[in-house]
Amino acid sequence: MNDFFNFFGSALGYLLWFFYEQVKNYGVAIILFTVATKILLFPFSVKQQISMAANSKLAVKQKELQKKYAKDKEKLQIETQKLYEKEGVNPASGCLTMVIPLLIMMGLYYTVLYPLINALHVSGTAAASAATMLQHLPGIGQSFDGRYAQIEIVKHFSDLKPYLTMFTANELARMQSFSHGFMFLGLNLLDTPCDASNIFGTLFRSNLWTIPIFCFVSSVVTQYFTMKLQPGMQQQQGCMKGMFYLFPLFTAWIACTMPAAVGFYWIIATLTGFLQTVILNIWYSPADLGAKAEARRIALREEEEAKMKPVAAAAVVQKTGENRQSKAGRPHL
Repeated sequence: MNDFFNFFGSALGYLLWFFYEQVKNYGVAIILFTVATKILLFPFSVKQQISMAANSKLAVKQKELQKKYAKDKEKLQIETQKLYEKEGVNPASGCLTMVIPLLIMMGLYYTVLYPLINALHVSGTAAASAATMLQHLPGIGQSFDGRYAQIEIVKHFSDLKPYLTMFTANELARMQSFSHGFMFLGLNLLDTPCDASNIFGTLFRSNLWTIPIFCFVSSVVTQYFTMKLQPGMQQQQGCMKGMFYLFPLFTAWIACTMPAAVGFYWIIATLTGFLQTVILNIWYSPADLGAKAEARRIALREEEEAKMKPVAAAAVVQKTGENRQSKAGRPHL
């Protein structure tokens, strides 16, 4: 799993580094990166909107089935599945679009956790050699956290540069440029808000407490207003409903225990996601989608009925002909 996220983080790192090269600030680069990924994932969001509209339309029929088969859970499951197949609805179709942002966040975490190999794309062998060497340096190794070795190298590049002889001159120049771009609104996005091993006993570092707090508040507030804009979300079942309630706490915990850049990304992703929901509600409102889906279904049924009529008529003609032949072949008494 680590290899997968590391590969994903490396791929995302190219996009993140591209934006960083344009603005020379990691916070602004994350904002641009988030907007770009939202645009790329917009078709998935449209699909989710369509799925939610379809599920909302089925809510009444589902309640009827629940009343009818309240004492027979197995029959209820079978009839509910038949209803989904009849209406052409996949109840889990919206889960993918909720999982994708989490995958991007984990990929970004690996980009932040390993900035040398995933953002700057320097030699992995050289990065590993630097981490090992620095852990054994007198006066440095004692306070050097191996989990965040690459982050520490970037944060303290000016002090560690004399020891980083395993990197090329070009790689050192990129690392030096990168080391100056992590301050955003007075926050160092490479720092972690609190210690994961002692989360209740360690005070938040500087003003980084704002990151997990805003992570939680932005998730709760935007989801509340999203429900107001899209009442069909209240009818969602399974993974979507569970993730709806667990996401705010989960993302706040991640923002507490991971580098601040990860939590900052989630805040920006949440806010841009809400803006996207408003846009979707204008161009793809559930009411309009439901009306269009119903119109397509009626048109399809009429087309099927029209095809069946000639077949039925031909069958009647054939049967009439057979009856006439049968009468003609009878002997007269």
